[in-house]
Amino acid sequence: MGVLVGKKAPEFNTKAVVNGKDIDDSFNLSQFQGRYVVLFFYPKDFTFVCPTELHTLQEKLPDFESKNTQVIGCSVDSIDSHVKWLSTPKSQAGIQGVTYPVLSDTSKAISESYDVLTDEGITYRGTFLIDREGIVRHQSINDLGLGRNIDETLRIVDALQFNEAHGEVCPANWNRGDKAMVPSQEGVLEYYK
Repeated sequence: MGVLVGKKAPEFNTKAVVNGKDIDDSFNLSQFQGRYVVLFFYPKDFTFVCPTELHTLQEKLPDFESKNTQVIGCSVDSIDSHVKWLSTPKSQAGIQGVTYPVLSDTSKAISESYDVLTDEGITYRGTFLIDREGIVRHQSINDLGLGRNIDETLRIVDALQFNEAHGEVCPANWNRGDKAMVPSQEGVLEYYK
């Protein structure tokens, strides 16, 4: 897997379903300049772990929005497949009610540029946190059967924003409101006092 942290996030221009039904034929990353973006890849529509992640992200969407963060999903499925899945109720393993954009990467170009494409032609569960300048600041890749922890994604957004605002670094298990440290030997010593 390639490491994109510290690099410009690969741009894309593709079709997306927005608000669960609206089709955007030229959805691109650069339209979110000045906002944080959580771009996540999931293997395939109408699968098993995927709807649990997409619904949990929707439940936490107000938390992301309060942090000036846009959530965007992406898979190699077609727009028609996305629309059908978005029209299927949760009780039937659908993702009805998901409002954040879901990208269609049928060419697999986006998945390749983020280096999450499997040999089988679907994607690993990749999560990328992109800052306001379009730089990847965090990435994590899960195998197909391992669902993400959405609270951890929120925690990483908090840590990045805290670091940017205060210049302090966030130690292991840091959560908003916890003690951080100055990035120096003295800072570590002070932290452990």
